[in-house]
Order: sequence, then structure tokens, then C-alpha cells
Amino acid sequence: MTIRRLSLLATLLAATFSFAAAAEDRVDQRQQNQRARIVDGVASGELTKPEARRMIHGQQHVKRMERRAEADGVVTAKESARLEVAQDVQSERIKTQKHDAQDR
Repeated sequence: MTIRRLSLLATLLAATFSFAAAAEDRVDQRQQNQRARIVDGVASGELTKPEARRMIHGQQHVKRMERRAEADGVVTAKESARLEVAQDVQSERIKTQKHDAQDR
């Protein structure tokens, strides 16, 4: 390989790893935000304890999905998309439960 090809390959690898790291950071930040929404919902009385347990269980499911995706060292675009969909589902569940008629 020429030096030019090696340089291009190194650049592509660096971009791939930075994309994976950015995706992982985004997943972690969103998990943290959603957990804070659950805690706030409990503190304000918008979530009952059983609702909060279900929401936390859902967050743990997403965390397990994330660990499985990261197990081989590479989070593919498909895995990243599945994680995002799972987080969207959990976010919607949190919203629905916080704004339903039940109070603590």
C-alpha cells in the first residue's frame, strides 16, 4: 500500500471510531435524561411507585440492549438505530405515564 492509501485508511478508521463514541455518548446522555425525568415524576407526584418501577425496568432493558450492542467493540448503524427506537419508546412511555390521570 502506498502512504496515501494508508493515510486514507487511518482517516476512515478514526472517523468510524469517533462516530461510535459519539453515538455511545448520545445514548448514555439520553438514558441519564430519561432517568432524571422518572425521578422528577416521582418527586412531583406525577408518577406512582409502580409506574416508576415499570419505567426504570424499561430503562434497564435499553441499557442491556446497549451492552449487547457494544459487546463486540463496534456499534453498527443498525444497532444504533435499534437503540434509538427503544429509547423513543421509553421516552413516550414516560411522557404518557407522567401525564395520565393517576397521581400519587
